[in-house]
Formats: sequence, C-alpha cells, structure tokens
Amino acid sequence: MATPRYLLLLRHAKSSWDDPALADFDRPLGPRGLKTAPLMGRELARRSWQPDLALVSPALRTRETWRLVSAELSASVTVEFAEALFEATAGDILAEVRRAISSAGCLVVLGHNPGLEDFARRLASPRSGVAALRKLEEKFPTAALARFVIDGDWADLGFGAARLTHCIKPKDLS
Repeated sequence: MATPRYLLLLRHAKSSWDDPALADFDRPLGPRGLKTAPLMGRELARRSWQPDLALVSPALRTRETWRLVSAELSASVTVEFAEALFEATAGDILAEVRRAISSAGCLVVLGHNPGLEDFARRLASPRSGVAALRKLEEKFPTAALARFVIDGDWADLGFGAARLTHCIKPKDLS
C-alpha cells in the first residue's frame, strides 16, 4: 500500500470590506482575520501537520493569511502562488492539486469560497469521519481547515477519493 498523503484545505481568514473602491483581489485581512490566521497556524503546529508545499491564491487576503499561518510553523514551506486558485471552481482546484510535485507528502491549498468548500465536499469519500463531514456540511467559514488523507499520488486524485479526517473552525479553538 502506498504511503498516505495529507491534503489540508484552508480558507483565507476574514477580510476587510472597509474600502469599497478596492478590487476583490486586493482586499486585505480585517481585524478578525489578523487574529484567526495565526491561531490556525498554531493549531497546525500543535498537531504537527507540517506541509511540504503550499498552493496559495495570489489575492492579497490569501497571501496575508499564509504569511501569518506559516510564521507559526516549525519549518519553512515551499510556496507556489497559483493564479488558477483565485475565483476557482472545484474542478480548477482539483487540477492544481493534481499538478503538485509527487514528493510532497503534505500539501496545503489556501483559497476562497465557494470553490474551496465545494471542492472539500466533493473530495470527501464515504469513508470519511462522520463528525468531520457533519462540520463541513454545516459551513466552511473563513480560516476553516479541512484535513484529508489520500492513498495514492496527487496526479491520480479524484472526487470522492479522499478521507476527510478533520474539519476545524476558528471558533473551535477560541
């Protein structure tokens, strides 16, 4: 049996809507996002869920979220800013994950809703944890994290083929 791989799906932290003139791509994190992003980074570190590779949407709020999350990790992470993750559909995200380097044992994808939540729901296999599935079905709010176990290579990943083990929301940690 192949060594399992781990996929972490992280939605960007809460952004600011203070400047209505800003393009969606350029919105920064708001005060709540500045608080919850490091909190999620500390949770990743506490659980020893250290990614090898991060695929991050290049939007300002996702880049800021990643900067705050990664600052809490014990080791540096190779980062790729993937244009396709901004305004991505579930299919777009799947295509990006399939392109990940095969040596990455743990991959984090940092993106946006509704695509990220749709991807997480479609990716979850029937063998997923009941509690995690229930939490994912409720809502996937800003700074939420879903953790999947994948048996096989990134290139072979398909919908319904990953075991959802955890769904963690910032409110679970405060």
